[in-house]
Amino acid sequence: MKLGKISVGSFNPTDKLLHLGAYFGLVVLWKVYFMQKNKPRTTYKINLFKIAGLSILFGMLIEVLQGVVTSYREPDWYDILANTAGILLAVIIFLLFEKSLKRLNSKINLIF
Repeated sequence: MKLGKISVGSFNPTDKLLHLGAYFGLVVLWKVYFMQKNKPRTTYKINLFKIAGLSILFGMLIEVLQGVVTSYREPDWYDILANTAGILLAVIIFLLFEKSLKRLNSKINLIF
């Protein structure tokens, strides 16, 4: 998708916000999946940190592969930082709302 560019030098904040949002969404979807699997409540934080770590590694791998595998793309450290910021934002939100989300998840599991 072609987006309008807002840039400051070589830094493009629009692109970085898209990276942040994409990785925020990745972590949220992945964590909700694990919550719905009915795992014991003690694994809430463990799963969250595993998801965060794997998402960071995935983001780094994609950036490295862009530079190695393609001739028209190049890796960008700012993309990795934006990806990680989105991941950390999702982790913080899940930690802040842990009790509420666990309660909601148990109610949803009772219905379905």
